[in-house]
Amino acid sequence: MSTTLQPAGLSPCSLGLNRADLEPSPFKQFELWFQRALAASLPEPTAMTLATASKSGQPSARIVLLKGFDESGFVFFTNYSSQKGRELEENPCAALVFHWSALEQQVRIAGRVNKISREESEAYFRSRPWGSRVGAWASLQSEVIPNREGLDHRMEQLMVEYKDKDVPLPPCWGGFRVAPDSMEFWQGRPNRLHDRFRYTRLADNTWKIERLSP
Repeated sequence: MSTTLQPAGLSPCSLGLNRADLEPSPFKQFELWFQRALAASLPEPTAMTLATASKSGQPSARIVLLKGFDESGFVFFTNYSSQKGRELEENPCAALVFHWSALEQQVRIAGRVNKISREESEAYFRSRPWGSRVGAWASLQSEVIPNREGLDHRMEQLMVEYKDKDVPLPPCWGGFRVAPDSMEFWQGRPNRLHDRFRYTRLADNTWKIERLSP
């Protein structure tokens, strides 16, 4: 899993987006825009909306954080027993949206979803702060709880249990990878006549690029 999420010295984005300026690969195009967002010191540039749906088609969405990307897809982590985890088990398709308002840029991603390897999840989990690792054990994410006090008490118990100890990876916690079938790059323009380009994956794993009407 690639985790090259450090800012690079890129020039500010110019007004508008032209077909001639696009990279042949949507992943390279995303890298350019993502590095600009990091370099601009935007709040939470890794934040992305994750949309999932149940087996019956009922949609839901929430904000998660991008933790890595490469040409195999975009990775985030969660409790597999959470609502999004259960929905992705039932219906392994998802959509992502990045919105960097200060740059007037948006990226939409849609594709199939798979769990990453246990080894990858283990490596990332060990990089998290100790308290966050304990919290992953304390929270039964998305489950109804009677009150806040019970959650806090559970956390306190676990902090005592794991004091000065390594916190293991919970069996129900890990990463998902969204492998795109399509990616759209949106650049704001005056009068709502924005620039939109969509990359669509072809059968030979090359990409077709099309301009869309705003």
